[in-house]
Amino acid sequence: MRWKLLLIASLVAAIISAGALLVISFGLLGSAKEILTPSPLVAGMLLIPVLTIALTSIFVYRHTSRRRGLQAIAAAVLALLLALAISAAGSILLAKRRPPLKSSSIHSETSYKV
Repeated sequence: MRWKLLLIASLVAAIISAGALLVISFGLLGSAKEILTPSPLVAGMLLIPVLTIALTSIFVYRHTSRRRGLQAIAAAVLALLLALAISAAGSILLAKRRPPLKSSSIHSETSYKV
């Protein structure tokens, strides 16, 4: 098996697909919550990872000589897992943080003595 080809191709596909997904969802739509509403933009946006992973599998299949099918499937699965991990980490890091709630003056002035 050509491990370097498999790992590099899967990593590149995952970075491209997750990066495109994050840029579109946070750049154009403003948040990841907009992905849940069905629209043509969301459908087109979800085709990007599918196409990049499919092209990566084809690339790995064409550039290996033995066990082509196994290596193509392994590249697709690895790219899918990496893309999901990068997308999840990116959406957590890019999520808007809510400011901490200020304590009210009532709670700060009362003291509970036992």
